[in-house]
Amino acid sequence: MTSDDKTFGRLPDHLLVEIFIRVPVSDWVRVSCVKKLWSSLFRCDSLWQAALLRRYPFAGSCKRWPGPIPQGLSRRRFAALYVTSHILALDTDLDEVVGHTFLFLKDQLEILDMPPSLAILHGTMIDQFIACGRSRDEAHELVSCIWLGVIDNLEENENTFLILKRLAFEGNVFLPYPYARSEEVQWRVFEKLFTDFRGCLSKVAKHCLAVRRTLDHTDPPDAFGMIGLKPKCCADGVFSPA
Repeated sequence: MTSDDKTFGRLPDHLLVEIFIRVPVSDWVRVSCVKKLWSSLFRCDSLWQAALLRRYPFAGSCKRWPGPIPQGLSRRRFAALYVTSHILALDTDLDEVVGHTFLFLKDQLEILDMPPSLAILHGTMIDQFIACGRSRDEAHELVSCIWLGVIDNLEENENTFLILKRLAFEGNVFLPYPYARSEEVQWRVFEKLFTDFRGCLSKVAKHCLAVRRTLDHTDPPDAFGMIGLKPKCCADGVFSPA
């Protein structure tokens, strides 16, 4: 260990926090792996609170909002604002609410055991924005943007295939506006399945999907209701994406 390493290791925690929050976010994972002490600092709320106030000064004056989706602690709030500015690229007075809603949807979709109804998830997000004073049209637009952002940022694995399959099968029948998912979201599901998971579809499914995509008047879920989507497996039963 060099003298510089020893000196840096003797720095008090609050100075380390001030240094770390000035490091690019993309490097935080690597920094936290250097020492156990540094890793423990990244698990402390004090570091995330300092990072939150440094990068998003307005967050200190943000009050808790009504609705079914809670605000969360500093780490969750930082992640929500980071998502809004870097993934969704939105700039509204509800930035943090949008980010929290994105994280809420992503977390719920990744539940493997007893996943919630997609229609209920959509309705919960709509109700959240309406409770915060948004109009039905604004709520529908924001939730559609969140759906697209989450779908585009899902990893290419078996769980994502099953999520997209559920989205394709769960239609919007009997759901009034704005509680029905937008056509743009439905077509993004089709596009994702047809490109990223093309190898998981049978030849018949590919043909039906290609035909349905050319019919502007066809509701996307109906196309998947006509064909069976089953993931292909390797010899050992492991999921095999395209």
